[in-house]
Amino acid sequence: MATADTGRGLPRMIAISSGKGGVGKSTVTANIAVAMAEAGLRVGVVDADVYGPSIPGMLGVADGKPAMTPQGMVVPAEAHGIKVISMAMLTDDDKPAILRGPMVSKYLQMFVRQVDWGALDILLLDLPPGTGDIQLTLAQAFPLSGAIVVSTPQDVSLKIARRGLRMMEQVNVPILGVVENMSGFTCPSCGSVTHIFHQGGGEAIARELGVAFLGRVPLDPAVVDSGDDGMPLVKSAPNSPAALAYRQIASTVGGIGAAGRGIATPFTWMLTEGSGKPAPAAPSVDGPSDLLTALDHDTTGLRLHWADGHVQRLAPRDLRIACPCAKCRDEVTGARLLDPGTVPLDIRMTRIWSVGNYALGLAFSDGHDTGIYTFRSLRSMQGAELEDV
Repeated sequence: MATADTGRGLPRMIAISSGKGGVGKSTVTANIAVAMAEAGLRVGVVDADVYGPSIPGMLGVADGKPAMTPQGMVVPAEAHGIKVISMAMLTDDDKPAILRGPMVSKYLQMFVRQVDWGALDILLLDLPPGTGDIQLTLAQAFPLSGAIVVSTPQDVSLKIARRGLRMMEQVNVPILGVVENMSGFTCPSCGSVTHIFHQGGGEAIARELGVAFLGRVPLDPAVVDSGDDGMPLVKSAPNSPAALAYRQIASTVGGIGAAGRGIATPFTWMLTEGSGKPAPAAPSVDGPSDLLTALDHDTTGLRLHWADGHVQRLAPRDLRIACPCAKCRDEVTGARLLDPGTVPLDIRMTRIWSVGNYALGLAFSDGHDTGIYTFRSLRSMQGAELEDV
């Protein structure tokens, strides 16, 4: 994928998520994408809601199958200065996408890796609601720069939004903030505001969870017409309160989250060949304890440098015995299934690769390579304690 040079060879990938459906997440995505493009950023949008794609309609993307480059890359559609890819562009209008999990994962990875995006500054991922397979696939496969959580002010939406926030935190995706959508209805005749879904809930949950509150977007009847017409509100009614709110959110998000977090990802480090070692992050002594900033390896094992300045060394055999995969651990009870006596004393690591922003995959000389080691689990392992740096 050809991308803008943001220090890591990838654009900033920002997920727009919601705990439940019907909160206007795709409308928020379409409008902040257009606002970012108007501000001069090069923006792409992946409609990751494979089963219910709506972004092409909201952006007015022309019907028809996408073209292919001579190199076999998909050419994204363009509208309002934004590049777009969606399942809606690959299927007929009324044909459902009947896909099992592995095929969904394949399509999502194709939408990012096999699309000729050109140079991008930001790639927005419009996620389906919930905390399921699609969200986990994206968090594992790509180094997400952050996530925005969209909610309405009503209590049930906020409770489910909290779960979405916690899910992103567990996979080490930084939460860029909360957007409170449908925050009051402004009467077009008299200007009075009616808080249909209560008020202030989004700001309260952001404060409670210690994340940024990005803003409130008022309910505007013109949003419906603009979405149906393929003309986002920031274009059709640029001076409306909702459009101004979208622009403020886009401006805030466009300027945050750009700094690198931890080691440079994605990477695949072939230890036997010495190729692909990830670049370290800037040295730090006051970051989170489960943020990995550098990796080293020698005959004694894996050396881990953490953002709080701690350095840890873990032996290959200890890592192999600690493998958390379903072959080595019972998925329900967590009980060990692997017999430590079957692990050779001279076992070696052969390959290390990144899993999103939150874990490492490890391959060993006995052929085992299915374990995903989260940063938190690695930090909690008892290894050789080295001097802090």
